[in-house]
Amino acid sequence: MVFSVSIPWMKNWMDKYWRGPGGCAEVLNLSIPLIISIGSQSVLMFTDRMFLSWYSTDAMAAAMQAGITSFGIASLFYGTVSYVNTFVAQYTGSAQNNKTGPAVWQGIYIAIVAGVLLLFLIPMAGQLFLWMGHSPDVRGYEIIYFQIMCVNALPMLIAAALGGFFTGRGDTRTVMWVNLAGVGINIVLDYILIFGKLGLPRLGVAGAAWATFASSVVIVAVYFYIFTRKPHRDSFATIKGWKFDPEIVRRLLRYGLPNGMQFMLDICAFAAFIMFVGRISSTALAATSVAFGINTLAFMPMLGIGVAVTTLVGQSLGRNEPSAAAKSTWSGFYITYAYMASIAAGYWFFPKVFLYPFSIGAGASDYAAIEPVAIKLLAFVAFYCLFDSGNIIFSAALKGAGDTRFVMYITIILGWLFMVLPTWLLVKAGYGVYWVWSFATAYVCILAVVFLLRFLAGKWKNMRVIEIPPPKMPVGMPAVPSASAETG
Repeated sequence: MVFSVSIPWMKNWMDKYWRGPGGCAEVLNLSIPLIISIGSQSVLMFTDRMFLSWYSTDAMAAAMQAGITSFGIASLFYGTVSYVNTFVAQYTGSAQNNKTGPAVWQGIYIAIVAGVLLLFLIPMAGQLFLWMGHSPDVRGYEIIYFQIMCVNALPMLIAAALGGFFTGRGDTRTVMWVNLAGVGINIVLDYILIFGKLGLPRLGVAGAAWATFASSVVIVAVYFYIFTRKPHRDSFATIKGWKFDPEIVRRLLRYGLPNGMQFMLDICAFAAFIMFVGRISSTALAATSVAFGINTLAFMPMLGIGVAVTTLVGQSLGRNEPSAAAKSTWSGFYITYAYMASIAAGYWFFPKVFLYPFSIGAGASDYAAIEPVAIKLLAFVAFYCLFDSGNIIFSAALKGAGDTRFVMYITIILGWLFMVLPTWLLVKAGYGVYWVWSFATAYVCILAVVFLLRFLAGKWKNMRVIEIPPPKMPVGMPAVPSASAETG
């Protein structure tokens, strides 16, 4: 009797939350390859930090600071060109496939211009990191890593534009395989170049950076080959659409640039946070680098669900189905929250399990100083993880509709008001690392609540980033109404 009663209940639950357009099944089907892809990037970053911690704890801390600084600057353009994903998604939803290829090409052109501009930062690296005030040993590593990352910006940005062609159409498996290949190459080269294996010189932090550049070039080459294959040429105008289109560029900049600005200023806020932590002590900086590195391993795969939600919202709005877009968003939130809650429990109850890889090759005295601080910082991470799921999903939904300016303004205001400015004041007044981490945690939590309220307001349901195609005449309907039709 209990069994027969439970079946209708289970069926209703499955129909409401799991099956159909926007259900958890659809979100997972699209996002699992992206989770694997972005998760592989997390593994790469984690491995990179681990190898560098074996090489030198100063090198690890420097790579963290220089990496986030270089990407923070480049992310203005990264967020702009990666917004190609939303254009492709909405074009796909509205059945304007011939517009997807041209949209990607405009993203590539923006990427090339941006990549060349970022090369001009190379000679400024010395003064930039001198201003940050870190120790001379750390600063030397920071300069090297930053300069090579400026060279890496060009292939990285082109890859972001090309990747949008596949994710926007829902072809996330291609993205997964291409990125897995790039990550595999990067990890192997990391080990070889950092430690000088196979007869090569021991390059340390420079080896880690050049390994990243090599993998970026491979990813671009593979993406471009697939992008220009005949099936894509015929269906999506991936060759015919190469010409510069000022109208698409204008709209891509209108919606993508705020996305890039939000991306950049959010990363720069965390870069400033890390910089001020570095002024507290080298131990505080290293422990912060370890805590962020561990969280990246867990957090970044969830960005795959965010990309999936952006894509599904874009496709649904392209079909003029906002209810399906809302369902996709909530499905993404349920999945992400369940995962992040389990990770938070791990950080709280078993922090040493996450810290163990950093202890393997690090110096005993260095690690002994870092471990107790890192354990307490993971408690902060465990708390804000529960809110970060809202940040990922609800901001992704807003971006999928085109509400990028709101996301930008809120991120700027809250990030600098609740995290960067208090951190600067606290460090200047002599407060310790736990005080500044309290404000960083508050920022993440408040941001999640604001994004949720914006999503619930529903203004995004009427937004579009593409031109709306003219309505098709029903079959058999005359192009010009007859007199009898008008009077009858």
